[in-house]
Amino acid sequence: MIFRGLIRSKFSANQKLFRSIRNIFGFYPDNIFLYKLALRHKSATKKKINGLKINNERLEYLGDAILGAVVADYLFKRFPYKNEGFLTEMRSKIVSRSSLNKLSLKLGLEKLILSDADPNYRPKSAGGDAFEAIIGAIYLDKGYYFTRRTIITRILNLHYDLEDLVDTEISYKSRVIEWAQKEKKDLSFKVVQEIGEKQNKQFKVALIVDEHTITESIDYSIKGAEKIAAEKGWYLLTPQS
Repeated sequence: MIFRGLIRSKFSANQKLFRSIRNIFGFYPDNIFLYKLALRHKSATKKKINGLKINNERLEYLGDAILGAVVADYLFKRFPYKNEGFLTEMRSKIVSRSSLNKLSLKLGLEKLILSDADPNYRPKSAGGDAFEAIIGAIYLDKGYYFTRRTIITRILNLHYDLEDLVDTEISYKSRVIEWAQKEKKDLSFKVVQEIGEKQNKQFKVALIVDEHTITESIDYSIKGAEKIAAEKGWYLLTPQS
């Protein structure tokens, strides 16, 4: 299989992409066009076939599901005595948008993304989106067990220190912002009321999504109220977590 992929890469017009996938993930693709699609940002949508946009959004959707399942299974077996809350927290630390964006930069995927957007103004989530789309491409190209092995050996084992992650806290404000970016929602925090005066003043802050108030919280600082509202909002917006 490796030899066949090597031969195919030598005679392909996509030699650079073949080599990049090999260097990053340790294998040669069979269907290189899946990986080209995975790296096509929506700003570079080429055309439509029967109303379907040709970009990486569908592969991103698929890759997100595959990555989440593999990471959940890996953590379940890696930490056999930890409860559901711990496992959910650890999974979030690995597959959060900020984590995947950093991973994409580290892997060099950012340089491979095809986008019509100015690199200086490209959405921050583009790298993480492309990584998930690549996972979707690997799944379609090589199957689930190959994809699972690749994620574990080339991503989790090489780029994540689980012991460090255990001690790392995640900002719920960052979480809800990442969720909103991924779900294409308009999210904001708004001070809706000031209570008391001077040293006793408190601030009521609302977490608003698409012009709908999700939750409100009160604290002696705006930042503190936002933090509380974000944590409450996270569990309301993502009940599966």
